[in-house]
Amino acid sequence: MMNTYSSSDLLDVIIVGAGPTGLSVALLLGRSRKHVLVIDSGQPRNALSHAANGFFSRDGIVPSELLQIGREQLQKYETVKFQIGKVIDAKPIETAPEKGDRFQVTLDTGEQLTTRKLLLATGVKDKLPEIEGFAQLWGTSVFHCPYCHGWEVRDQPLAIYGKGEAGFEMAQHLTGWSHDLILCSDGDAGLSDEQRTQLSTWSIQLREEKIAQLEQENGTLTGIRLTTGEVIPRRGVFVQSQPHQHSNLAQQLGCNLTDTGAVQVGEDKQTSIPGVYAAGDTVNLFSAISIVVAEGMMAGVFINRALIRENLMAPSH
Repeated sequence: MMNTYSSSDLLDVIIVGAGPTGLSVALLLGRSRKHVLVIDSGQPRNALSHAANGFFSRDGIVPSELLQIGREQLQKYETVKFQIGKVIDAKPIETAPEKGDRFQVTLDTGEQLTTRKLLLATGVKDKLPEIEGFAQLWGTSVFHCPYCHGWEVRDQPLAIYGKGEAGFEMAQHLTGWSHDLILCSDGDAGLSDEQRTQLSTWSIQLREEKIAQLEQENGTLTGIRLTTGEVIPRRGVFVQSQPHQHSNLAQQLGCNLTDTGAVQVGEDKQTSIPGVYAAGDTVNLFSAISIVVAEGMMAGVFINRALIRENLMAPSH
């Protein structure tokens, strides 16, 4: 799908981000006969993952293949166009109240486009521990979601990287996939005596030594090397990554953020800036594909309703 829209066109919706969320919104709006442009930088969050697991009818599909199918299915909707590029700026344009919302979007090429509504589906980036091996094995032996990857490493020796309540809860949760678990806190675990006793009751080892690196062979985790020199044999590590916004567009526009850094939206998926919507990982920092797809559909419905109302209230009617 090539972009045939020009800077002189007034689009109904510009969607920033062509992951599962953005394509879901585009599908619903295309079927609603709205003029939509999807802009994407080509840097999906799960680019390093070998499979998108747990997504109904597409379990285990390669993420890039899933997105390709989504783009291909959009081709029959002639009002939906796709463009590779990076949005570097977006701002409201003042208009007469009866004309509704207007936004100017600027790409890294300098091209400027105008739209009535703006949907942010830019997703997040994952911040991993700055320990050798975590980034290299991300998506293959280092995971963040047991529902997405627990089945693939079931009954194998696993580690949980974390401390405090978050580490304790992840360790507890993973007992559903393996009985050979070690909680590695990389220093003081920050656990109460009761939590330590509970881990022991569940036969989960607690190792508080500092971690030197993750060892691997042919791209697969073989063990966790401690600074003492000891290597703990493991086949997978689950870690609660620290996701943060992939784009600063929400901040540029002045959208409110939650305490965790997610974009704050109402039930209609609209941000604190009228006419700007957000969905997917941008709103829920920890999400599965099925969840963000559903959010995309909901956002599309609310955007379409808003556009229809504005069309009916326009002076020409």
